[in-house]
Amino acid sequence: MKIKSQKDFFAGLMYLVVGGAFAIGAYGYNVGTAARMGPGYFPMILGILLAFIGVVISFKATVAGPGDGDPIGKWAWRPIFFVLAANFSFGILLVGVPALGIPGFGLIVAIYALVLIASYGRKEVNFKESLVLATVLAIGSYVVFVWALSLQFPVWPSFIVG
Repeated sequence: MKIKSQKDFFAGLMYLVVGGAFAIGAYGYNVGTAARMGPGYFPMILGILLAFIGVVISFKATVAGPGDGDPIGKWAWRPIFFVLAANFSFGILLVGVPALGIPGFGLIVAIYALVLIASYGRKEVNFKESLVLATVLAIGSYVVFVWALSLQFPVWPSFIVG
C-alpha cells in the first residue's frame, strides 16, 4: 500500500484516534436508545462518526493524491507551545489553584491572558490587534455567559471583589 497523500493519511488517522477515544470514553456512560438518549449517546455517535470520517479520509489518501506523496512538513512548535500555554493559563487564571496559593483572576483577566499569550504563536505579533480582539472576546463572553445564560463563575479577580 502506497500513501499518495501523507497529509490526508495522517489527518485521517488523527480523526480516527480522537473519534475512537470519544467512543470508548462514552462507553462507560449510559448510552440509551435514539428515543431515550442517555448522557453517553451524543459522544458515542459523534466519536463513531469522527472515526468513520477518519477511515474514509485515510483510505482516500492511499487511492488519490499528488504524485510527490504530499509530504508532511516540519512541526510548528511555536504555535503549538503558545496555544497550549494560553489554554493552560486561561484555566489557571479563571478560578485559580488554591493548593498552590494562586487566586482566581476571573473571566476578564483570563480572556486577556488567553488572547495575548496565544498571539505570540505568530511571528508577527500585533499588540494593538490582540488587545482589540481580547476586548471584543471579553465583552462578548460576559454578555453571553454571565448576562444571557446567567452562569455563575468569577468575572473579576477574587482579591478585588472579595
